[in-house]
Amino acid sequence: MPMIAVETQFGCLGVEETDGALTRLVWDGRDVGEPTDLLREAAAQLKAYDAGQLHRFDIPYRIAGSDFQRQVCDLMYAIPLGETRTYGDIAKELGQPAQPVGQACGANPIPVIIPCHRVLSANGLGGFSGAGGVETKVALLRHERAAGLLI
Repeated sequence: MPMIAVETQFGCLGVEETDGALTRLVWDGRDVGEPTDLLREAAAQLKAYDAGQLHRFDIPYRIAGSDFQRQVCDLMYAIPLGETRTYGDIAKELGQPAQPVGQACGANPIPVIIPCHRVLSANGLGGFSGAGGVETKVALLRHERAAGLLI
């Protein structure tokens, strides 16, 4: 699968495409294969996000996994920049317990673009599966000016 690497303040992010949709984002990304138009657009949007000039990613993605995993990712994708939700909020919307929502957030294959960092636990930050863990989650929230939630 082709991948394009983008240097950001959060590390070198690599986005991967499969059949016309983003399918994965990794830290310590690298260029693999020929970049497609979709990968170039994803790189441009990541650079604009990093510069504080993009408020919502608008790029096709595909989540491999269960219907539940896709539903959780779709709800995370819909959280506006600068806002957060709790695992419980998403669980309530889906009529499910919060713990499986937390697991689905942790399994998000396209962090940053699908903003799992905007999902918090009821009594704290919760976890973050990206490089740097919770410190990166805090950095992303600060970048989005959601840091007031952290005080």
